[in-house]
Amino acid sequence: MPLTLSFHGAAGTVTGSCYRLEIGSKAILIDCGLYQGDKTLKELNYKPWPFDPRGIAALLLTHAHIDHSGLIPKLFKAGYAGPVLCTEGSADLLRWMLPDSGGIQEMEVEKLNRRNLRRGRSAVQPIYTEQDAQDALKLLQARDYESWFDVIPGVRARMWNAGHILGAASIELAVETGETSPMRLLFSGDIGPEHKALQHGPDAPCDLDLVVMESTYGGRPRPKLDAAARRAVLAGEVSAALDAGGNLIIPAFAVERTQELLADLAKLMADGTVRRVPVIVDSPLALHITNVFAKYLHEANGLRAATGNPFAGGSLHFTRSVAESMQIEQITGGAIIIAASGMCEAGRIRHHLKNNLWRPNATVLLVGYQAPGTLGRFLEDGERAVRIQGDEVLVRANVKKLEIYSGHADHDELLDWLRERAPVRRGLMLTHGDLDSIGMLRAAIAQWTKSDWKGAAPLVVAPRLDETYSLLGAHPRLLRAARPQAARRLDRYSEAEALAGHDWHNDYARLMLRMQQQLRDAKTDAERRRLLKKMQRALG
Repeated sequence: MPLTLSFHGAAGTVTGSCYRLEIGSKAILIDCGLYQGDKTLKELNYKPWPFDPRGIAALLLTHAHIDHSGLIPKLFKAGYAGPVLCTEGSADLLRWMLPDSGGIQEMEVEKLNRRNLRRGRSAVQPIYTEQDAQDALKLLQARDYESWFDVIPGVRARMWNAGHILGAASIELAVETGETSPMRLLFSGDIGPEHKALQHGPDAPCDLDLVVMESTYGGRPRPKLDAAARRAVLAGEVSAALDAGGNLIIPAFAVERTQELLADLAKLMADGTVRRVPVIVDSPLALHITNVFAKYLHEANGLRAATGNPFAGGSLHFTRSVAESMQIEQITGGAIIIAASGMCEAGRIRHHLKNNLWRPNATVLLVGYQAPGTLGRFLEDGERAVRIQGDEVLVRANVKKLEIYSGHADHDELLDWLRERAPVRRGLMLTHGDLDSIGMLRAAIAQWTKSDWKGAAPLVVAPRLDETYSLLGAHPRLLRAARPQAARRLDRYSEAEALAGHDWHNDYARLMLRMQQQLRDAKTDAERRRLLKKMQRALG
């Protein structure tokens, strides 16, 4: 009986997680995520599936983040009718997150079509609508942590707390292959770090045949801080930003990161470490998600125990309407504004950045991973001008980065997590990381001895997009026929560009910004004309 695993996302990149496990004539998916980042990757969201959605028997979901769940409505539209199996926490989050994602698709396509009309281009359709997402919610089926359940005949699953966000799971599979004992697979999902503000530490089984493991922070260790030390670092950044006289703008994911910040800010303001100022959460989704978090504050398998509700207080304000959001523009200083998305790719944060980046007294505090090719990554890398909603915006604000709220295990924590899974007999497949991170994690693992592995080392593989591996035999084996040229969703050049964190769209934006800067810096109109003639000659 064939047993194969295909990687239709999060292969050499941190986005679009989607793995297809085929067991004989049956197939299941692990995650079904939206591609985020540069335009080349995001275009994959619009392309046909590399498999028939009607042939998928079940979908197992590690957690609710959109890069793991965001294409479920598209899958449903294409004919998928099986269950979406996840934890109760993930199901509660998805009931808000997927419709919100559909609304964003509709809003962004409406803006794009207005531009396309002016440019004489054809209109495009959203990947899915808010109603499509609402319809797909009927597929959700919640399962408990650490309890076996049947997925399809011959495949059982068990979910373990991954420590990443509310409801996040590592998924263990036991697959009947005709051998004496079932083959045991583990999909790590996103692994959480130590000392998270709201989550318990990650857990998972050991003694496995194959592990598919995330690599987001491979090669990047972070300082280890307990709760008091973490809040002290945040207090320093907040006080410095408020002392500068401008607003403190914090791009944050509506799920988990926003709630962690609110809990710590409430504590700092309550004990007088940080002066009380308005804390404005400009995200209707974050309001709903915060209410979900409040539900799980005291549950044994939910969040860390808390005293009272850290998400309620006189300084905290949630916006609901667009009109309320627009009123924030009138605030030029002395406020903390938290808005999604965390990588600045969509949502109301782009409006607040456009309104504040050019102000020298403003501060932008990045508190999460910024994927290559995103606006957040450009700000982190020190770009002095960016394009937002088609306009050039100078970056005069103070841009700071805090790693202490990352939802991902760092390099050392990833290695610790993997060491606890040993022995791993057949294969380790490194995914959900950029090429550098995967390479550095792989190099560190290559130094391990039999003592680390508690036996012989498995084959370590870094799959590429849409590659398929046979899992039968001593080690995973690449089926090269699974990537015919005609079936590729990205050509090799586009794939290399996208995985490196930039594509021609990014190069074009940088070129336009550089040209505009040189034209501004030119002292005379004659010099400006010479620059333009050089450009015209280069274009032929």
